[in-house]
Amino acid sequence: METRLDDDAVLIQEGKKPGEPFIITVNCPDKNGLGCDICSIILDFGLYITKGDISTDGIWCYILLWVIPHSTSLFVRWSNLKDRLLSICPSSSALYYFNQQPKRFSPVYLLKFFCLNRKGLLHDVTQVLCELELAIQRVKVTTTPDGRVLDLFFITDNMELLHTRKRQDETCERLYAVLRDSCISCELQLAGPGCEINQGIASLSPALAEELFRCELSEHEICSQALSPDLAKLKKAKVMIDNSLSPAHTLLQINCADHKGLVYDIMRTLKDSNIKIAYGRLSPNKKGYRDLDLFIQQKDGRKIVDPEKQDALCSLLKVEMLHPLRVMIANRGPDTELLAANPVELSGKGRPRVFYDVTLALKTFGICIFAAEIGRHSTSDREWEVYRFLLDENCNYQVQNVVARNKIVDRVRRLLMGGW
Repeated sequence: METRLDDDAVLIQEGKKPGEPFIITVNCPDKNGLGCDICSIILDFGLYITKGDISTDGIWCYILLWVIPHSTSLFVRWSNLKDRLLSICPSSSALYYFNQQPKRFSPVYLLKFFCLNRKGLLHDVTQVLCELELAIQRVKVTTTPDGRVLDLFFITDNMELLHTRKRQDETCERLYAVLRDSCISCELQLAGPGCEINQGIASLSPALAEELFRCELSEHEICSQALSPDLAKLKKAKVMIDNSLSPAHTLLQINCADHKGLVYDIMRTLKDSNIKIAYGRLSPNKKGYRDLDLFIQQKDGRKIVDPEKQDALCSLLKVEMLHPLRVMIANRGPDTELLAANPVELSGKGRPRVFYDVTLALKTFGICIFAAEIGRHSTSDREWEVYRFLLDENCNYQVQNVVARNKIVDRVRRLLMGGW
């Protein structure tokens, strides 16, 4: 990880009492999409933003976020979080502006291990990689006829240390410790030059793609995704625009059901829409709802006065807040397949921790994963990250049963959205 002289650009303060939120302060030069990048990293560390304040004059920004772990059992390496946040903050030095270097992409490594299959194996490996801050870019999991599993993980290192022997040995040792006697071999090496991280997913049938990527939700899906049985409340989710309160900024007011990564979903949508935030306040959760007040401008520094642009932005935000993740079960020939998908940022980044949450949900059901892969799929208007899991029919859970399938989809979706 690059060392910065201005490491006070990010401060993390522990709560005064046990259980109180940690306070993250970011005080650095501004850049387009900084808020989205910060929220992505916070989500990647398994943290939930309870409230926040954002202020920027377009040159310098000041961000305050109160965060807590999503799970009480989660161990957060706060020093590593600070380093990750510092890595995306523009430097305050003049050299940053006059001698900017192109962004250096992290090298991709291939983690290959061969082991005996068992329930929860894929999640246990994923958990180790997350704890080590190794980002999963692509996965290929296959099961041989004799019940053994060949797992190929294409990974990058958020700490930029995987080129060292110490970091490589630590990774393999941690995996051996978790897999124990089921592990036959484990290898880690630099991926070849022909490795395509964002390669396309195995072909989806037109009918399957249409169902997975459609914008409209059924009433059951809306209730399930928002973790609330009250459809009437969900329909009250509001996105409003007001140009009367500021001569230079448009006020964007959002009131909606809360979920894991909500702030990230909003920031991602605004970033990809070239919308700048001048000031924002994120209110605490009240009875399952969040309020956000954001003073925004277009990329050219002007207010959003065109009614068509206002309606388009409000509609887009509603879709991204209510339906940020897609989950379904389908037949793949005689087999059963679970699919999960999320939109990819225009920068090429996918949503954090999706693979972790899906494998955790399947582990709790005692479902073995026969095969798995991660890839990209492009529709007419955007790119998606798609996760495909071929479920083992020989597990105790009857995945062919319609009721059981609905329970699996509901469990996976609820864990992805922040609850059980």
